[in-house]
Amino acid sequence: MNETFSYFAHATAVIDAGCKIGEGTKIWHFSHIMPDCTIGKDCNIGQNVVVSPGVVLGNHVKVQNNVSIYTGVTCEDDVFLGPSMVFTNVSNPRSAVNRRGHYEKTCVKMGASIGANATIICGHTIGRFAFIGAGAVVTKDVADYALVVGNPGRQIGWMSEFGHRLKFDSNQQAVCEESGEKYEQIGGQVRKL
Repeated sequence: MNETFSYFAHATAVIDAGCKIGEGTKIWHFSHIMPDCTIGKDCNIGQNVVVSPGVVLGNHVKVQNNVSIYTGVTCEDDVFLGPSMVFTNVSNPRSAVNRRGHYEKTCVKMGASIGANATIICGHTIGRFAFIGAGAVVTKDVADYALVVGNPGRQIGWMSEFGHRLKFDSNQQAVCEESGEKYEQIGGQVRKL
């Protein structure tokens, strides 16, 4: 049995026994939630999404349509996964070689956003509030607040927690245009003040 039924699931969704789903979560058309995965509170799981065994999604995670979240992936609170973005969990797949159970770990830290059609190669960490642009291919770890675009993904700047590009002054400080929050860049890293 599932741990709770205080969530919404569309009639076409498949919810396997043994998964844990938090209160207020919504699971939409044709999605499949597999056993032994954990989905936090107030998440939104879009249409045609697969959440594989052992996956952990924090609270307030938004998964857009056509995303497969494979075993080995953890997403912390407030993560956004854009339409048709892709995770991998084996770096050297072969049809004739069974690598089941040898999945590489991928961690998407709190508040990070991954754009539509982006690909995250397994075994990497996407930092807190990082922003991965649409179509990017991430092949290495991404720093907190980093803006990454292209194939292969390369960092071209920094983003605020509200999703605005940060412009640093001569004192290496920046202000988010929407929130007014201040940020500081030191030694190739950014932190909120």
